[in-house]
Amino acid sequence: MTPRTPGYLASALRVFDMSTGEMLWSRRTIFMGLIVGAPVIIALVVRLVFALGAPSPTVNGTVMAGPAIFGLMIWIFYLRFIVPVLGVFYGTSLIADEVEDKTITYLFTRPIPRGAVLLGKYLAYLACTVFVVLPSVIIVYLCITPVRGSLGGSFVDLLKDLVLLGIGLAAYGAVFAWIGAKFKRPLLIGLIFIFGWEQVAMTFPGYMRQFTVAYYLQALVPHAMPNDGVVSFVQSLFHQTASLPTSLIALAVIIVAFLALAAATVERREYVLEQ
Repeated sequence: MTPRTPGYLASALRVFDMSTGEMLWSRRTIFMGLIVGAPVIIALVVRLVFALGAPSPTVNGTVMAGPAIFGLMIWIFYLRFIVPVLGVFYGTSLIADEVEDKTITYLFTRPIPRGAVLLGKYLAYLACTVFVVLPSVIIVYLCITPVRGSLGGSFVDLLKDLVLLGIGLAAYGAVFAWIGAKFKRPLLIGLIFIFGWEQVAMTFPGYMRQFTVAYYLQALVPHAMPNDGVVSFVQSLFHQTASLPTSLIALAVIIVAFLALAAATVERREYVLEQ
């Protein structure tokens, strides 16, 4: 009797189970730990400085309390840097690493759909990054928010931040999963996208910013940024945002559409291994 071929979702879950351990023990996890560890170190230093009696920072005479500093760190460190960088380094490697290591043929000879391989590895990426990034955010929150601020008052914002960063990791990961499956030098293309295209498109007014992930993510940020000084200037560069419903719909479309494109690309493409 011929063994029954597992379904698409069951196949993806098998690949997810196999890939999660590999990702957690890969060299990229060390890189990820260094990236998410930097804000934690900064938060610990800030907490120590305030514990020693240093005055709270002010912007044009306005004292910045702990929740405002935490919101600024979420904006600058996580949303504008950590999330897209992890997305590009992990997302582009889902298929590219298998091609480089010449192990992709072993995956594709198994009696499972090729697209399920991509989906399973994407779910493993999402689980690994969320598992590392979100605890980092919680530590930063516990260190920063008690500084001249109410810890409980910003707890809802913390929950919103955790969901926001999870959505960001999912969206960037889907985009770069497709880039990794489609192009020969995906990491270079991904870096150009986040440090080139997104930065330029978000700075200039007009419709170009609608073709970025950052445009829709920034509309979900729960924090009210300070309205004076340098922070105000930085925020003014990104003052045009989509509405909350539009952003949620757009991000959902980005995740589903690019995952479907990535799976379809893997199904159709012939991967030639270099000798």
